[in-house]
Amino acid sequence: MKLAIMQPYFLPYIGYWQLIHAADTFMLYDDVNYIKRGWINRNRLLENGRAAYFNVLVQNASQNKCINETALFWEQKEKEKLLRRIAACYRKAPCFNEIYPLIEKMVTSQEGNIAKYLESTIKLLCKYLKIETNICISSDLDKDNTLHGQDKIIHICKVMKADTYLNSIGGEQLYDKNAFKEAAVELFFLKPEPIVYPQFENDFVENLSILDVLMFCGKEKTRFFLDRYKLV
Repeated sequence: MKLAIMQPYFLPYIGYWQLIHAADTFMLYDDVNYIKRGWINRNRLLENGRAAYFNVLVQNASQNKCINETALFWEQKEKEKLLRRIAACYRKAPCFNEIYPLIEKMVTSQEGNIAKYLESTIKLLCKYLKIETNICISSDLDKDNTLHGQDKIIHICKVMKADTYLNSIGGEQLYDKNAFKEAAVELFFLKPEPIVYPQFENDFVENLSILDVLMFCGKEKTRFFLDRYKLV
């Protein structure tokens, strides 16, 4: 069984969805510390030809609390403001009419916990893109929470009976293939191939939110991009 584990992120870039697609089971790592200025509650969209951050608001965010202990603090007026901004950025994108209702459904969610909110958005987009990977939650797993880093990941692989662990390419410096091999787990890193598509008349801005890919490419082309990676 191929397992991948990542913190839940807000509308993450295409490589995150490639990792979900490549795995048999994808675990949302919700019982680890919240990371400020990371990708948990924000991402980047295309605004006036440049990358610009957009986000959901959280209440009393702290790196001393777990992700699943963090509440959203997102009033209706803030949701409406974000939707107006997204519409202003992408109204002229070729797939706006197809994608905007999906984004609107996500933004207007009434969920108050960020981990559960992100779980619901990830599952919704997986369903839309016909990604059939099993999604599970780390806090639901009976495991040894005294472990950290690589040791904890290997432990989770054993508990889940995974013989292969997939990680994003950014984890190459964090994990040792030999340590996984000793635990009878193959370790691979997913490296996205270059993905380029027209963004109006602008120079291409890479690694934006999946929102950007969907607005310009639509469902079918985005599905095509899901297989544009190598395992190294």
